[in-house]
Amino acid sequence: MVLLLAVVVSGAVSRMLPVAVPTPLVQIALGFVVGLATHLRVALDPELFMLLFLPPLLFLDGWRIPKDALFKDLSTVFELALGLVLLTVVGMGFLIHWMIPAMPLAVAFALAAVISPTDPIAVSAIAARVPIPKRMMHILEGESLLNDASGLVCLRVAIAAALTGSFSATGAALNFLWMAGAGIFVGVALTLAVTRTKAWVSRRFGEETGSQILISVLIPFGAYLIAEHVHASGILAAVAAGVTMSFAEISRQALAVTRMRRNSVWDTIQFAANGMIFVLLGEQLPEILSGLDQTVALTGHASPWWLALYVAAIMAGLAALRFGWVWVSFRITLLRRAPGRETGSSPPWRLVAAMSFAGVRGAITLAGVLTLPMVMGNGTPFPGRELAIFLATGVILSSLVLASIGLPLLLRGLTMPPEPSQQAAEDMARVAAAEAAIKTIERVQHALAEGRNDADVYAAAGARIMDGYRERIEGLSAGSDASQVARANEGIERELRLAAVRAERAEIMAIARERGLGSELAARLVRELDLLEVRYR
Repeated sequence: MVLLLAVVVSGAVSRMLPVAVPTPLVQIALGFVVGLATHLRVALDPELFMLLFLPPLLFLDGWRIPKDALFKDLSTVFELALGLVLLTVVGMGFLIHWMIPAMPLAVAFALAAVISPTDPIAVSAIAARVPIPKRMMHILEGESLLNDASGLVCLRVAIAAALTGSFSATGAALNFLWMAGAGIFVGVALTLAVTRTKAWVSRRFGEETGSQILISVLIPFGAYLIAEHVHASGILAAVAAGVTMSFAEISRQALAVTRMRRNSVWDTIQFAANGMIFVLLGEQLPEILSGLDQTVALTGHASPWWLALYVAAIMAGLAALRFGWVWVSFRITLLRRAPGRETGSSPPWRLVAAMSFAGVRGAITLAGVLTLPMVMGNGTPFPGRELAIFLATGVILSSLVLASIGLPLLLRGLTMPPEPSQQAAEDMARVAAAEAAIKTIERVQHALAEGRNDADVYAAAGARIMDGYRERIEGLSAGSDASQVARANEGIERELRLAAVRAERAEIMAIARERGLGSELAARLVRELDLLEVRYR
């Protein structure tokens, strides 16, 4: 309860501060205060931590990410999510082992694996006041969905090598393919089976909103647990389930009220889970810092400043690898998409630098490093575990601070390559929808009025509604100038409607306060006005 309260307070505190401080940093600071000021301690069970937080968050990311934007830059996403992760694991693994010989090479690879995935939630929070260009954010989101899985698969391979003392490249490759392929299959199959069964039951027996929402919450946990049971990637299973859910929803639609309430539930889950992860990280800091003497002793030094130097060196290595890989990846992509482009053309350095700074580490890194086993197979302590946890924590904090300072500076005034306008497609879809509505209104109007003496009432009502749709079709089908005027008029009308809705709601609440309306009726009327306001906005 205290940690959840810290999540609630963090949102208000981040808005009250005179300077722009990312909410994750505020949450870490509040968690640190909780860890210092109270005797409450959360003993993090890594497997339970992964199960509670990662499946719903990754499922939601896969569900909500724009699929057309993801597929458009799929090659770039794969280059970052797979190639960069493997390069980071190998390059940083050897660098960490070279800097700290006391840390076995397999453990160094494990640490490199957990610091390779990025966290788009932290990036979006950092850039809240300097919005990230949409295309850039879509690439970062797609990268994070895949590099979470690839990084954690590399982590498992490294832990197995540390525990057994042997490593097989062929075995590691086969293990990677099994974990990835089986994880994706489990996520897709489970989601399709559940959504089809749900749709069949809803068609025959009706739809109950609460059950529908609960099913959507259970799917990522089911996919994760089944995949883990067959030794596949539960992370990829949750991601695949989310992506499949978005396609399944198109063909098997839920009721409008179910979608609205489900979105509210998932927004709350996302806010609480993301906040709890960073608050928990802050809450663990006092215990991590209390063992600095023993941790630095593992490196063969006495001064804790050596740990800061190691974190700085790791950050520099990560930045160099990411900057170089992003530059090469973007250059290859630009040349591939424009064969006639002049030789020597390259992506803008600010864009490459912004993508490099956007490589913020967060929840996956914390969850991954906590999964390092406590002991070896023979019962001896796992070598370098506390040091790995401290270094990973230092990387998370450093990347958040550096990105919060550098990313807004790099993004300010940065323009991405122009995107083709979607206005024509939107207008076409609106016209088609309006025409379908007119045909349906005519059919329903005749069916309702058949055999009735007041058929003219139905005809007049249908005509009024169809006139509104015809005006929409005429405005969208006209020339560009007429369309712009129509959209301007629409904006003016929207502002007037919003003002009217606010006045209605204020009056209803005033009547309810004076006991002129019952609470149930007042709540229903306010709910209707809230839905109207959401629609107009």
